[in-house]
Amino acid sequence: MKFEQVCLEAFGYLLPEQVVTSAEIERQLAPVYERFNLHQGRLELMTGISERRFWADDTLPSDAAGNAGRRALEIAGVAPEDIECLIHTSVSRDFLEPATASVVHHNLGLSPRAVVYDISNACLGFVNGMLSLANMIELGQVKRGLIVAGESSRQLVESTITDLVNDPQVTRQKLKRAFSSLTIGSGAVALVMTHASVSAGGHRLLGGTAQAATEDNHLCRGSGDHGFAPNATMLMNTDAETLLERGCELAGRTWADFRQTLGWSADDVERCYCHQVGVSHRERLYEAVGLDLSKDFSTFEFLGNVGSVSLPLTMAMGVEQDPPPPHTRIAMLGIGSGLNCIMLGVGW
Repeated sequence: MKFEQVCLEAFGYLLPEQVVTSAEIERQLAPVYERFNLHQGRLELMTGISERRFWADDTLPSDAAGNAGRRALEIAGVAPEDIECLIHTSVSRDFLEPATASVVHHNLGLSPRAVVYDISNACLGFVNGMLSLANMIELGQVKRGLIVAGESSRQLVESTITDLVNDPQVTRQKLKRAFSSLTIGSGAVALVMTHASVSAGGHRLLGGTAQAATEDNHLCRGSGDHGFAPNATMLMNTDAETLLERGCELAGRTWADFRQTLGWSADDVERCYCHQVGVSHRERLYEAVGLDLSKDFSTFEFLGNVGSVSLPLTMAMGVEQDPPPPHTRIAMLGIGSGLNCIMLGVGW
């Protein structure tokens, strides 16, 4: 797929104030570690994640997503009434029904004529939202749209710890399949996208490609309550080793299509932003696609895996801290359980 008229106008993001270290999590898991004679420091050693963040207890996904959206609008200089489409893309959402996008829409005071809906696709949701909005912009259906996501990890991490500690028959295998849940962090991000005719920055979304390997949909599955009611229980079961292997295989196939679609080689790509999982995933991903790891900007060390927020938040922080020169070629490498992979090219 290619785009001629789509621009990334402005990112906005928020980070929670509460920092939770991997050492703190392991102290809570001490009874389980003692049972299996595991040493403290294992979580950070295996993942490279030293800390992640939690929102305050009363923060809803719509609160986080909406505040990030407000920042993006302010940075872009776009009035709320000029937004013609709002897409909420988090795994985290306030409730099963209605769409969390409807809450964000109301809180931001967007136009009643705006198209409003949720997209859910694990860690790839935000990138799916970008493609959906890009198609509407390219077709001339809307000129300005907003994508938002607010992921909340507190309940998943705390439910996982409680489940492991309180299970008198916990096994090493159960701990292993719950390990990925302990890497999840919280954060919020938003992106204003526009038609080129009304863009101030001119950062073009050039195109990209998508591939699926849905035979691997069983490798990471979450269960529990869909909303953020008090005492809601959330658990996930992840075959992290196989997920990493199959995910990198899918990324390699998607990258081959991406290069053909945009006519880029690995040398043409000047900056990369990828979905942040951990140190092993980062190294294996760049090896699979043949890209220089030095072109990457990473955040997993201090944010953990922030789900659908991870890739766009990493890019938002990357371009803020080190603004790319004009005409920089940027690759966005997105992947999510399911398995699904989308890679996008941006001409900054």
